[in-house]
Amino acid sequence: MLEAFALPYVQRATLELLLLAVVAGLLGPWIVLRALSFHAHAIGVSTFPGLVLADGLSLAPQPLAFGAAGIFTVLSSALGRLRNATTDAVTALVLVGCLAAGVILASDVFASGANVDSLLFGSLLSIGTGDLVFAAATAILAVLASTLLGRHWLARGFDEQGATEFGSGSRWFDAALLVAVAVAVIATLNAIGALLVIALLVIPAATARLVTRRIRTLQACTLVLVVLEGSVGIWLAVETNVPPGATIAVISGVVFGLVAIGKVVRSNRNARRGIAVAGVLVAGGTFIVGCGSTAGQDEGEPREISAIATTTQIADLVRQVGRDQVELTQLLQPNTDPHEYEPRPSDIEAFPDADVIFINGGHLDEWVEELVEDSGSDARLVDLGATIPVKLEEGEQTHTGEGGEQHGHGARETDSHWWHDPTNVEAAVTKVAGVLGQLEPGQRKAFERNAVGFRAEIESLDRAISACLKRIPAGDRKLVTDHGAFSYLANRYGLEIIGTVIPALTTQAEPSAGDLAELDRTIESENVRAIFPESSVPSTTAEAIARDTGASAEYVLYGDTLGPVESEAGTYVGMMQANVDQIARGLSGGKVTCEFG
Repeated sequence: MLEAFALPYVQRATLELLLLAVVAGLLGPWIVLRALSFHAHAIGVSTFPGLVLADGLSLAPQPLAFGAAGIFTVLSSALGRLRNATTDAVTALVLVGCLAAGVILASDVFASGANVDSLLFGSLLSIGTGDLVFAAATAILAVLASTLLGRHWLARGFDEQGATEFGSGSRWFDAALLVAVAVAVIATLNAIGALLVIALLVIPAATARLVTRRIRTLQACTLVLVVLEGSVGIWLAVETNVPPGATIAVISGVVFGLVAIGKVVRSNRNARRGIAVAGVLVAGGTFIVGCGSTAGQDEGEPREISAIATTTQIADLVRQVGRDQVELTQLLQPNTDPHEYEPRPSDIEAFPDADVIFINGGHLDEWVEELVEDSGSDARLVDLGATIPVKLEEGEQTHTGEGGEQHGHGARETDSHWWHDPTNVEAAVTKVAGVLGQLEPGQRKAFERNAVGFRAEIESLDRAISACLKRIPAGDRKLVTDHGAFSYLANRYGLEIIGTVIPALTTQAEPSAGDLAELDRTIESENVRAIFPESSVPSTTAEAIARDTGASAEYVLYGDTLGPVESEAGTYVGMMQANVDQIARGLSGGKVTCEFG
C-alpha cells in the first residue's frame, strides 16, 4: 500500500508537503481567525500574471509572483479608500483584473507558452530543489513570525482597545501578518496552484476551528490535518492516476464537511449511527478504488526494450516498427490536447526504467524535459522532429503562384506538426528503427523489416492522397482550420490555408474579436465552403463563424492527436485517410470523396 512513497518524485512531493504543513499549521489559523480567507485566495489568484510572465520569460516564479501580489495589495488598498466602496467588492474587482491580465499574457503575449494548467492547479509531482528550499525558508519564517508576533496578532484581532495598552496597537503588526500570508501563499503555488491555495492554508484551519478554540491546539490540529490530508491525497493520486493538487483539495473539503456534519448531529444518536455507516461505506469505497487502480495492470513479462512515446502519433510509429519487441508507454491518449497536458503519476513511474524516450519535438511536447529531470531517468531522449527533411516555420506555407513562382507566408517559430507530411514520417520511421536496433542489436533486422514495410504503406498513402486532392479544382483548395496544425499537409498537397480560428500553433491561445471579424471577412471574400474543427478542440467558435459566414463546420479533423484505438483514425495511416476524406468532402461541398484501398 505504501509502495508509492518509495518513488523519488513522491518523496520530494511528501517533503514539500511536510514543510508546507508547518506553514499552514502556524499561519492558517491566523488567516481563519482574522477573517483573511478570501484575502488569501485573492492573493493566490493575483499571482497568476506574475507566474505567466515568469514562465514565458523563463525566470524564477517567486519574485514575479510576489510582485504581482504586491500590485494586487496596493490596488486593493487604493481603491478601498474610495467612498462607498466595500472591501469585498474592491477585492473582487482587482481579482478579476489580475486573472484577466494573466489570461491575456498567456494567450496573446506568449502565445500560450505558459503551462496554464500547472500554474492554476499546481504540479506537486514536479517539485524541484528550489521549491523545497523556498518552502523550508517559508516554514522558518512562519515559526519566527508566529512566535514573535502571535500575541500581537491575537490582541489586534480581538481586543483592539487593549492592544494599544498591551503595545500591539501599531498597524505594522497587521502589515506583518499580510506579508506572512502572501509569502505562505507563494510558497504553496507550485504544489497546489494559484486557484487551490485555500486547500492548504484555509480549509484545514477552518476544520480544526470547528472543534477547538485555543490557538496552540488550533495550530497543532491544523498541522496534523495538512499532513494527513496531503499524504492521503498524494497516495490516492498515485494509486488512481489523478492530479495530486486537486485530490488534496477534494479530500480537505470532504473532511471539513464530515467534521461540520458531525458537530451538528453529535447529540443525535440515530444521526451518529448514519454518519458511522456512511463513513464505513466511504472508507470501503476508497479502499476498493485504491485496490482497483492496480488490479488491471499488466503483470506480464517485460519486453526487451522499454520505450516511452509522448504523443499518439509518435506512439503509433514506434508501435509499427517495434511490434512485440518493445514495451511501449504512451503518455498522451487519443483526442487529448498535447498543449494542455498535465502529467499523471503513472506517466512519471515509467521514466526511471525506460531505455528510450521518443518525442515529437518543439513546443508540442516540451514538457517532457521536466518529467525526465524529475524522474531521474537516464533514458536516451530521441527528438524525431529534429530528423525530418521538411521543416516549416509558423505561418509558413509555400504554394505555387500564377506565374509558377513559390510564395511563403511569414517565418517565425518552427511548426511542430510535421507528421502531416508523409515524407517526414518516413524519415521518422527510419530513425525509430535505427535507435531500436542500437538498443537491441539482436532484433535489428526485424526492426528494419518492419520499417521497410511501414514506409511502403506510407508511400502508397502519399500517392493516394495526392491523387484524391487533385480532383478538387485549384480555386476551391482553400483551408480554414481550428489552429495552425495543417501547414505541412497544405504544403505537401497544394492546399492554401486562408486562416485559422485560433491564430497560433498552440490551441491554448485565444482569438480576439478583431481576429474573428477579419476571418469572417476573409471566408466570405474567398468563398470558403467549409471550416474544419478539430477533434481535441471545442468547436464552439468554429461553429459560430460557420453560422456567420454560411460555411459548413460538419467536417472534423484530427490535428494534434489520433482518434480512439477502435476508430478509423486510431493509427497514423487511418488518421491521414480520415482527415483527407473530410477535407475533400468539405472543400468540394460533398462532391469529392477519397477512397483508400
